[in-house]
Amino acid sequence: MNGTERVVVIGSGAFGTALAAVMASEGRVETTLLGRDATLIADLQENRIHEAALPGIRLPDTLDFSADPDVISKAGIVLFAMPSQAQVEAARHYGPNLAEGATVVTCAKGIDRASARLLTDVLEEALPHHAIAALSGPGFAADIARGLPTAMAISAADLATAERLAHAISGRTFRLYASDDRIGVQLGGALKNVLAIACGIVEGMGLGDSARAALISRGLAEMSRLVAAMGGKADTVRGLSGLGDLVLTATSHQSRNLRFGISLGRGEPIDFSRGQLVEGAFAAAVASRLAEGCAVDMPITDAVAAVIEGSLDIPTAIEQLMSRPITTE
Repeated sequence: MNGTERVVVIGSGAFGTALAAVMASEGRVETTLLGRDATLIADLQENRIHEAALPGIRLPDTLDFSADPDVISKAGIVLFAMPSQAQVEAARHYGPNLAEGATVVTCAKGIDRASARLLTDVLEEALPHHAIAALSGPGFAADIARGLPTAMAISAADLATAERLAHAISGRTFRLYASDDRIGVQLGGALKNVLAIACGIVEGMGLGDSARAALISRGLAEMSRLVAAMGGKADTVRGLSGLGDLVLTATSHQSRNLRFGISLGRGEPIDFSRGQLVEGAFAAAVASRLAEGCAVDMPITDAVAAVIEGSLDIPTAIEQLMSRPITTE
């Protein structure tokens, strides 16, 4: 991989901006952050601080900004850093601008709600002439943007592509581990958000750290079962994109999914019609349907989905989980 590799990150939210910043700070690739809000992009270009998403963090002078989709045509690697439910629309919008042979990396941790399919699957359908990879793992945007040590997983259909991407994107503070298990990496990233909501509910209700530990460990078992049933490797969820991300998201208040669960556990009002849902809330119902279709038992995921859709109250959900038949681990 040489220093002339060009990378475009699409999505000027916190995570996309952080990814662009950490790559640009290394200087090994030419990095551009592409956003639709021309006013925001102009402000970022001039002031180098994204106060709305990453307050107080100065973005490197080596990072370029653009609101022109044509900048994609010069990139060999394009990162899709918009939310999971916007990825397909983004593929349709930006697809015509992709260079021949460019690799697209989805950076969202979710499942396509409309089709109940993994994001790499729907992106391959929308962009059939491009290799599609997935980036996932334990990394908060603020930590990445500040240059704090972070490790994540990047998966592609073949290990050679994943390794090429890992070498291109990694740096001194941002390390990627290559994988050819896109199913395991993506399901780990999506399902840990659901389990983080469950851990937030436990915290919001004051049920203690022992209950949180039980949820993390049993939740990991749920993840492993679904990954294996869908053709992935169960061991993958014991790595960065599963266990690593689950521990981070289920214990840190930087996690929006954990905070969402805490609000649910405290009985605080949540306006489900005003964009207050988080990735885990979208993923819960889809994962529950996937599990049913694969004949996989996922009681924690099912309970979170039922609580969010309003068909089950939290005390009853906890009672049902604790009264399940005793079995072996």
